[in-house]
Amino acid sequence: MSKKQAITLKIAGKSYPFNIESGKEEVYRLAEREVNSYLVLIKQQNIKGWGDQDYLAMAALKFAIANVAMRQSREVDSEDLNKLEKIGTEIDSYLNTLKP
Repeated sequence: MSKKQAITLKIAGKSYPFNIESGKEEVYRLAEREVNSYLVLIKQQNIKGWGDQDYLAMAALKFAIANVAMRQSREVDSEDLNKLEKIGTEIDSYLNTLKP
């Protein structure tokens, strides 16, 4: 069983307590910094009628899009690997048919 540690992250000015696995604090702190940095960027646009919830929704959308794009990229990569493995198998089969 992994050890837990208590940390508090501040997102959009509000504190949130977490119990996380020991050794994962840096990942959480980097994510906290990234979310807050993005919020600052989109708040600078001063979109009329938008509140914190709207800005947070846009931040969530940005990170969801990045996540989906990364997953799709991995799927393409694994598809490419499968094609390469098939070609490798075909080459091996052909080379095995050649007589020395």
